Amino acid sequence: MCGVLFPILLVGCSKKKASDGFASSPIVATVERVLPQHERMWSIAFTPDGQYLATAGVEPAVKIWRVSDGSLVRSLQQPVGATWVRVSADGQYVSSGSYDGIVRLWRITSGALVRSFIGHSKTVWTVAFSPDGHLLASAGEDKVIRIWNLENGKLERELPGHSLTVWAVQFSPDGKLLASGSFDHTVKLWTVDGSAPVRTLNGHTEAVVELAFSPDGHLLASGGDDAQVRIWQVASGRQLRVLNHKFHHVDAVAFSPDGKYLASGGRDKGALGELVQNLFGESHGGGKGETMWLWCVRDGRLLQALSEHSNDVHGIAFSPDGKRMASASEDRSVIIWNLKYRLTNPR
Repeated sequence: MCGVLFPILLVGCSKKKASDGFASSPIVATVERVLPQHERMWSIAFTPDGQYLATAGVEPAVKIWRVSDGSLVRSLQQPVGATWVRVSADGQYVSSGSYDGIVRLWRITSGALVRSFIGHSKTVWTVAFSPDGHLLASAGEDKVIRIWNLENGKLERELPGHSLTVWAVQFSPDGKLLASGSFDHTVKLWTVDGSAPVRTLNGHTEAVVELAFSPDGHLLASGGDDAQVRIWQVASGRQLRVLNHKFHHVDAVAFSPDGKYLASGGRDKGALGELVQNLFGESHGGGKGETMWLWCVRDGRLLQALSEHSNDVHGIAFSPDGKRMASASEDRSVIIWNLKYRLTNPR
């Protein structure tokens, strides 16, 4: 039975143990559609209305897809691969990081390139819009987080502090904090108008690859190459829970819109074995392995394991209404999942 771990989360979970199977899980994901991709995929984001999906990967383009039928609506071309993609809170813009160190801002409706932000000296691995749409954060291999003014294109400030590549940046829902994760194994919390981290979260033993704030902003999830998802209390910096499973590393984390569930993506030995077999005709064991997991935030219990992808899942996003989930993988596919919920009684 689920105990009340976080006073702020008044949600319930199924009594069924994960070891007994997932038949009674309160959330169940099934494949709704697979988008026809051709290159390795790194990142994915829904528009606020949930009608469109933006994707980025090795291919030199950001693509916009219609969720209802899986059709390609627009391809935003750039000279090199797009490493990361995010959509603004008002749904008007999409921003991409890239291998050439340039951050680009596109208008979704027209596909026009609105602005290019130049300042990074190496690959930009992550970008994030502030909730009010005034700022854009970016970071990557040059280890410095940069915050840009979207209205005039000017660099607002630089945030040095990490000693190695910064893989993830994320604004808190109220826009007051910025979280960053790095190859230096740390998560840092910054005030948006400050110049130094207000808190460093230590616990990961390998690179921190992805971050996600809970919808209410009280929790922060971090995933990394140490094959762990850590859930932190933002106000105190205290580590509340560590989610472990049999995967090699965690490349993606995302909270559901109601904050009850957390999705994580990565790869286990089985998926690696299938990838090697597909590429070289050699079996290295395992067959098709798990690459995505759905967890109960309240007690950290695994609710469902998914194995439809055959390689690393680098990006996960929930639709704003919580009815769908999307995943982007290095196996060159994007899957749109249908989510079904069962009512459970809070305890």
